[in-house]
Amino acid sequence: MIGNIRNWLGLSGGGHRHGRHNRRGGARGHSHGSHSHGIVEPSIATSERGIWAVKWSFALLLATALVQAVIVFVSGSIALLADTIHNLGDAGTAIPLWIAFVLARRKPSARFPYGLGRVEDLAGVAVVLVILFSAIVAGYEAVGRLLQPQPVQQIGWVAIAGLIGFFGNEAVAVFRIRVGREIDSAALVADGQHARADGLTSLAVVLGAAGVWLGYPLADPIVGLLITGVIFAIVWQSAKAVFTRMLDGIDAAVLDELRHAAAREPRVKSVLGARARWIGHRLHGELTLALDTSVSAREVTEIADTIRSHARGHLPALERLVIEAMPAD
Repeated sequence: MIGNIRNWLGLSGGGHRHGRHNRRGGARGHSHGSHSHGIVEPSIATSERGIWAVKWSFALLLATALVQAVIVFVSGSIALLADTIHNLGDAGTAIPLWIAFVLARRKPSARFPYGLGRVEDLAGVAVVLVILFSAIVAGYEAVGRLLQPQPVQQIGWVAIAGLIGFFGNEAVAVFRIRVGREIDSAALVADGQHARADGLTSLAVVLGAAGVWLGYPLADPIVGLLITGVIFAIVWQSAKAVFTRMLDGIDAAVLDELRHAAAREPRVKSVLGARARWIGHRLHGELTLALDTSVSAREVTEIADTIRSHARGHLPALERLVIEAMPAD
């Protein structure tokens, strides 16, 4: 009889973990207590992949923006200038993300027992601020050109630069979003969505060039203002995603998965509570369970291991699951 299982079970994901393959087929290893015999910790592996994604997307966006900057210089297009500023800002967001992923690789310490995964949330804030700054600069230049119109030269090259911006941003968007979802990084996914919207604004540059070519010179600054509006919308969406995670907001589907993993175990009479939060791109969860009163102490540990196995099967980012149990009566 279990008496009071609460005193037995404060088990976390680091308690007793048998080898299990992650989504890429690599073994998580076998650990007892604080000793790990695996090859690479999941948090370190995902941080390395995040750094890799940030590095190459930065190079591609910087090359795109530099090509556009040259055409801005020879054409004087304000719409293309707004797009170039935005692309340069987007390339610049790679810097705080890179710093965050580097710091996230550090192991937990006495001072930071959960590690430095939260730095990734701060990087997300930096990304939002950079996007906001680029919107303000682009809007200022567009309003100035509306008040003091200037001719646009090399319209064909402006259109080509817009297409270059679209394809460059779309490639970066696909890359960042895919890797961000693989490692469950909200900051990297937000930055990828930002790049995708940038690609659409680059197509707006092509429309502005077409308007100037048809004899409507104000089409260029008007498109610049439209691009500014799109950037502000991106700021709002990205800020909501980043600050929700900073405040420990969680998708209800994550809690449903944790409850479902516990409910699959027949000796669990009810799930009294489920909580989870993100620390960087790793998930930490807690479950409070009511167990059948006939469960022995040995079975409690088996039940906890089974639940964690089920939960990690549906939530690959789950790094730790603390389970508190008590008798159903």
